Amino acid sequence: MIQSLLIANRGEIARRIIRTARRLGIRTIAVHSDVDAGMPFVREADEAVCIGTAPATDSYLRQDRLLEAARATGAAAIHPGYGFLSENAEFAERVIVAGLVWVGAPPAAIRAMGLKDAAKQRMIAAGVPVTPGYLGADQSPERLQAEADAIGYPVLIKAVAGGGGKGMRKVDAAADFAEMLESCKREAAASFGNTQVLIEKYILSPRHIEVQVFGDTHGGAVHLFERDCSLQRRHQKVIEEAPAPGMDSATRAAVCEAAVKAARAVDYVGAGTIEFIADGSEGLRADRIWFMEMNTRLQVEHPVTEAITGQDLVEWQLRVASGEPLPCAQEALSITGWAMEARLYAENPSTGFLPSTGPLDRLRFPAGVRIDSGVEEGGEVTPYYDPMIAKLIVHGATRSEAAAKLAAAARGTQVWPVRTNAAFLARAAAHPDFVAGRVDTGFIERHAETLIPPAEPSPAVLAAAAAAILPDVAGDPWTSLRGFRANAEASRRIEVEVAGKPYLVSEQPGSAAVVADGVLFLDGEAWPFGPRRADHIAGAGEGDGAILAPMPGRVIAVLVEAGQAVAKGQRMLVLEAMKMEQALLAPFDGVVAALKVSEGAQVAEGTMLARIEKPAAIDAPAKTDRESE
Repeated sequence: MIQSLLIANRGEIARRIIRTARRLGIRTIAVHSDVDAGMPFVREADEAVCIGTAPATDSYLRQDRLLEAARATGAAAIHPGYGFLSENAEFAERVIVAGLVWVGAPPAAIRAMGLKDAAKQRMIAAGVPVTPGYLGADQSPERLQAEADAIGYPVLIKAVAGGGGKGMRKVDAAADFAEMLESCKREAAASFGNTQVLIEKYILSPRHIEVQVFGDTHGGAVHLFERDCSLQRRHQKVIEEAPAPGMDSATRAAVCEAAVKAARAVDYVGAGTIEFIADGSEGLRADRIWFMEMNTRLQVEHPVTEAITGQDLVEWQLRVASGEPLPCAQEALSITGWAMEARLYAENPSTGFLPSTGPLDRLRFPAGVRIDSGVEEGGEVTPYYDPMIAKLIVHGATRSEAAAKLAAAARGTQVWPVRTNAAFLARAAAHPDFVAGRVDTGFIERHAETLIPPAEPSPAVLAAAAAAILPDVAGDPWTSLRGFRANAEASRRIEVEVAGKPYLVSEQPGSAAVVADGVLFLDGEAWPFGPRRADHIAGAGEGDGAILAPMPGRVIAVLVEAGQAVAKGQRMLVLEAMKMEQALLAPFDGVVAALKVSEGAQVAEGTMLARIEKPAAIDAPAKTDRESE
């Protein structure tokens, strides 16, 4: 068994690997950027080395610094986790050449599966079914258009070097193909340095089915059954589960057998995932499930496979990398119950899922749930890396039980002041179509109106806020408002402020909310609240010309000056957080009356950045107090 392990990753990924390595008695070495020095994974490792500054290109992606850290600490092996360099064949080779153990797929397998077109050609040769499409070398726009026309619309244009939802365009009609092709190639060039594409038939009711495979250096290869990752938003997975709903034993056998065949075709070693696209319009059928791609690493969603099989996949990785045979034969593996995982992100669904960064003054999760997280209460979500705060993982005897547990876990999650998608996750897990297993990759888009919480507090939130600021009289705080008032009816209403806005709340039953430090937590949402202040000033909005920061971030461009005339819709400032840019526009024609920030400033959500006024408001003489009455 490996004796010492450098983990070439960070956050939740590093903590997950450290947990298993510690149980196996393996010494762990963490590497970190300067801004990650105080992170839990750094503290939990046996040793830690700073390898650079915040940008990943100057730290976690620096192969030379990772190898130097391994040499300096006497590491025997390197585990790349998932993300960053986990599927980089060059780095895998450099690790092996340096005499270290690479806890990952062989470089040849990474290369074989790294380009989508070459991988599909290999799968066709191996007898694995692939999606109908065009994989040819002729990349002329005319040939690609002709192939798309022959396949029939809609089609999907995909960058052969793509991943993470980038370099993909759906084309619904022949007239749109040329424009979409150019757009796809531009993104592919910027993201991957490779403009080559393939064309696939677009599946109208697509299900994302993937199979966990494992190979060893002794010729062994097994599968650990399938996962369903169909619940996605913009090609990013949101909720994953295992096994797949609606999968019968015959279809499972066919798909899992195809996955093992795919792994054997590239002499695969270690943990890998064979991803399939399924046409779910008539249920899951073996003849309507096709190979899509292979991820030559451990997946973010591996905990659901661990939950239904009782296996530790990181332990499997370490044992296989140490030269041991697979821990289990295929016939010894079985499915028990149902598991689901939801990704808790630092983002605000009510503002179009804009990222949210900042301190984690409160970070609490309900009991009885597996939480894989890279941060802790008192820590911080920085703008430099992935916005995932935690993975919520549940297991139940049945799918309905697992879905109920997941919804409850999301509702019981408490995070402040960073905004999260917890309420969105709770609504998704409790949606009748999800509970019934009617899921495909368009689920979130179809149900967005009911899944995205409204920006305004619900009646339940207002009632809970009102009850929380009233004295508790015999178990009913509203009784404090009941009494005799001379010549007037007893008051049954109270004024409160929630998220900076005033509300008049009538008597009604309260909700089971958690209140801490002036913040109310209910159904996965967090609301600052209190009695209405006498000096309350209504929250500024676009109606009064205030330009507020819709997310915490850095001002990367100031495009106007104080006193400048602007037109409605004109770009005024640009914010950036977690590699997402947000342009702020003038809400109406006017003049920049105030400019509160400069380029490079870090701002919190809700900060007033600028204010514009209509010319009449500036030119008109100020009213006297008497005129205002």
